[in-house]
Amino acid sequence: MTNRLDLKFGFDCNNRCVFCVQGDKRLHEGPKTTAELDALLRERRAQCDGVVFTGGEVTLRKDLIPMVDLAHKLGYRSIQIQTNGRMLSYQPYVDALMKAGATEFAPAIHGAKAETHDELTGAKGAFVQTVKGIQNVRRRGGFVIMNSVIVQQNYQQLPDTARLFVQLGVQQFQFAFVHALGSAEKNFPEVVPRYAELLPYLHEALRIGEAAGCRVMTEAVPFCLMNGLERFVAERIMPHTQIVDGHREIASYEDYRWEQGKLRGPPCEACTWNQHCEGPWREYPERFGWEEFTPRSDDPAVVLAAQPPQRGTRP
Repeated sequence: MTNRLDLKFGFDCNNRCVFCVQGDKRLHEGPKTTAELDALLRERRAQCDGVVFTGGEVTLRKDLIPMVDLAHKLGYRSIQIQTNGRMLSYQPYVDALMKAGATEFAPAIHGAKAETHDELTGAKGAFVQTVKGIQNVRRRGGFVIMNSVIVQQNYQQLPDTARLFVQLGVQQFQFAFVHALGSAEKNFPEVVPRYAELLPYLHEALRIGEAAGCRVMTEAVPFCLMNGLERFVAERIMPHTQIVDGHREIASYEDYRWEQGKLRGPPCEACTWNQHCEGPWREYPERFGWEEFTPRSDDPAVVLAAQPPQRGTRP
């Protein structure tokens, strides 16, 4: 069984990211109660063997450690804490999460420079706290999966961001192209970059991570923009995921991406990769059009066999 439950506790957060896909949900949607979280964990265990605790900022919840402990006792094999990483700067808190059963930590840094990250997250000092949090997890031998959202303000720093992640000793990292929903939709002109401009920086960053032995990937970058680098496409290895997002549930995140979230347009019709590629987030071509996307004519089966997904330190 490779199913995963993405469980959002609520939308409160101590950051105010200018690209936050959740936007202002914290103003309109109340958090899940401890009893609701308990019931969901028990109910979905029959379907899922992994769980991601997320939000909002899940580390603001006093019931996070008890929920990690419950998930561990219920037999979830993978228990990931998806976080902005700031609370991880307290070593005793990291120790408590690991003792309760957390197996993966997924903090986020959005730039190689403190001023870039702090400006994007709207939280002065956040970069220093998150870096310290990563160091605390690694000090205890914890598994760290970094995420960095690609936006207009940081794409030129992607190679240096990769070097930062390597220096911090993380085992895995991902560069995810911004999804223009929530705050990112509101701030679209300021935060959404053009693929054509960012690709050289992204490709260099991925190679830096690979050369250092990290498992690296990118999300929401179509195959036509990853020629020769198909091994880094995250969609190839994403597990089947159920999402509990406030009052909404997504039974299959993969189906959501194919049927609603992403879009394929005229160039895709002539592309030999049409059945393999999800396309970009739909908001991008709806605003910018399709001229950056060129149909491929090679055989996906041959290419994918020669470009297996990266394995890194964890299969």
